[in-house]
Order: sequence, then C-alpha cells, then structure tokens
Amino acid sequence: MNHRQRDIVKWINQNGRHSINALAAVFEVSVQTIRSDIRLLSERGLVLRNHGEVVPFPNRENISFDQRRIHNMQGKLRIAELALSKINDYQSIFLGSGSTVAEVAKALEIKKELHVMTSNLHAARVLSDHTTGELTIAGGKIRKRDQDVIGADAVNFFQKYRADVGIFSVSAIDKQGMLFDFTDDDISALEVLVNNCHYRILVIDSTKFEKESRCVWGRLSDINCLITDRAPAQYLLSKIRAFGVEVLF
Repeated sequence: MNHRQRDIVKWINQNGRHSINALAAVFEVSVQTIRSDIRLLSERGLVLRNHGEVVPFPNRENISFDQRRIHNMQGKLRIAELALSKINDYQSIFLGSGSTVAEVAKALEIKKELHVMTSNLHAARVLSDHTTGELTIAGGKIRKRDQDVIGADAVNFFQKYRADVGIFSVSAIDKQGMLFDFTDDDISALEVLVNNCHYRILVIDSTKFEKESRCVWGRLSDINCLITDRAPAQYLLSKIRAFGVEVLF
C-alpha cells in the first residue's frame, strides 16, 4: 500500500462518505487511478464501496456475520491454510468466536481424529459434518448477530476442558502490541480459552493491525503464534517477533 492509498483511508475515516470523482479531485489524480486504489483498499477491508461512493469500513457491531465472512475472504482462506500447518492429527483444539476462526474450522476437515471444543456455532456447523473425531459445543445464551455462545456460559464451558491448541481472533492490535476485543463477554471467554490450552494461535486478518477497540484483552506475549494474510508494518513485525511470537503470513 503506497502513501496515497494510506492517505485515502485516513481521509475517508476522518471525512466520511465521498464519491470517486471527489476523491480524484482531492488527491489530484485520475478517476481511473482512484478506482484502482479503492479496489485494492476495498479488497483489504480498509474502505467500503457503495454505489459509486466510498465510505469507512464499519465496525463489527454494525455488520452481520455473513458480511464479515466475505470481507477479505482471500485473506481468511490464506490464514486457514497456514493454520493447518500448526495442527496435527489427534490433537484437542479450542476454537473461539469470529469469521476468521470459522474459516479455519472449514480447513480442519483434512485432519484426523481431532477433538474440537468451541463456542462458535458457524465452526460447529461445519465440523458437525466431519466424519472423524469429536465435537463438543458450548450451550447457553447465543449472540444472534455473531452466532456464538457468550458470557458466563462460554466461560464455564472453556473452564471445564484443557486443549493442546487454542485458535482464536481479536478485533485489533495496536502499535504497542496490545490486543483488543469488542466486549467484556468476548474478553472473559477469551481469557479462559487461552489459559486452558498449551499452544495459542492468534488468527487475524491484516486489516486489524494498528487499530484499537473497546476492551483491552492482553499483550502479544500472551500468544505463541500469529497467523495473518499480509505482513504488518516492519516496526510492528519486529515488535511481535521480539515477544518471541512466531509470525506466519
């Protein structure tokens, strides 16, 4: 992503909805150039194209799971492919919430005799068709928008088990390496999931780097491996590795 494209994202986030023609005038380039920039930024989930206009990409609380699922789909498929390299047959696996984790669940079908424990209904739906292994799903209060079990029900579920590997996502990583999620319910379940597994894999698409969200969960030092679709900025990549975290992209 070049300097102009970064400036476009900043401009849209600060000033809101703009037409393609208006952006071409602001940045003093051709409409064709702006269209190319917006296409790339849209594919990375940094802005949203809407009937000839460009708007800031909405946060998770304003869009459905299905909309998030198709956001940066190629990136999520890449993440799922890389995650498979860290999973062995016959292991026990925790799967957390989110659309990226759900894509990882789809990829797990080639593994043998896994025992998967999850609060993610989308992941459970996919894995229920798997002919080998075991699937244990949390019961309790369902967050309809995200199709997952939340709150004390999710906390109690993950407290009952231990897993070889935990695979989870967060809503943002800031420049200091702090990890964020949206709600206290998300944080509570995530803390137990991470504490009760031996190897911790954070799967996160590259649009979530250098951002913040409502609730602080932890630091990069709390994980073993970070899997993403594109390399973060060099300073952040160096910081992540300084925590002893393996980075795959």
